[in-house]
Amino acid sequence: MRKTEQMLREEAIDRRSFLRESMTAGAAVAIASTSQARDENAIEGVTFSFGTYGMKSMSTEDAIRTVAQIGYDGIEIAARSDWDAAPARMPQHRRDQVRTLLADAGLRLTALMEHLYPAEDKVEHEAGLVRLREVARLGHDLSQATPPLIQTVLGGGTWDEQKNMLRDRLGDWDQLGAETQTVIAIKPHRGGAMSKPSEAAWLIQQLGNPLWIRMVYDYSHYAFRDMSVAETVETALPYTAHIAIKDTIQTDKGFQFVLPGASNAFDYADLFKRFYAGGYRADICCEVSGMVSNQAGYDPIAAAMTCYANIAPQFEQAGVPRRSR
Repeated sequence: MRKTEQMLREEAIDRRSFLRESMTAGAAVAIASTSQARDENAIEGVTFSFGTYGMKSMSTEDAIRTVAQIGYDGIEIAARSDWDAAPARMPQHRRDQVRTLLADAGLRLTALMEHLYPAEDKVEHEAGLVRLREVARLGHDLSQATPPLIQTVLGGGTWDEQKNMLRDRLGDWDQLGAETQTVIAIKPHRGGAMSKPSEAAWLIQQLGNPLWIRMVYDYSHYAFRDMSVAETVETALPYTAHIAIKDTIQTDKGFQFVLPGASNAFDYADLFKRFYAGGYRADICCEVSGMVSNQAGYDPIAAAMTCYANIAPQFEQAGVPRRSR
């Protein structure tokens, strides 16, 4: 039985050794996370998760308890520098405690959200690599058996101006992914230089289709842009390691993001069915946009409950099983 909001509030109130320990598990999760693993005997089911990007006012520990109590299978933790779970705010003793809490709650840590832009400047680029490495280490500390991927958008500008720089810098990201055994998933963003699945696919192809650089699929960034679900799924499927979901509505100012399922205008069952039929067996994560969470009176627990109520039935409708906790 799903718990009430009040009940939830009451209950929620030396690098080498690192690489040796994480290599086997990291490689396994990376392979399982990509849609290239299409053997019918492979893992069945997907995980349904909620992202703490929509829970900035809560501690990571309370967010984990809340997400588990609502009924989700997994959680994406925001690890940006201004969030509670930023690597600098997670000393080793706290990492150990959070890892235990995740296990006790039965939640899979599916992803860490970053917000890191590749940089033309060499000093900025090197600083970004250090930051990525720290987030990768955090992921392995929090989930040793199945380390999470890192997802990020790639920043602004125009595609024609930025694509070669992005390709070159992502080459170094790929090398870092291999060294740390961590998948880095890039998300096309409607306000970014890379804004279409075809552009993310081009970057990955230019890099030789590496194991460690993958794509995040989020249709909210393609809606009302003459890009159909069928077209974008077909393009993205071979490269997708993570799916984020939220609704987009048109307004007199252009568009606005809202909670997943809030518009009653998007067929999530169809989206889930298309990806699952194509071999996708990773995570589907409810993401709360800053357009929603920055509104006065926003309640992260109510938002997580609403997302669950809106989206959980879509898996059964699609015939897509959720991986048991």
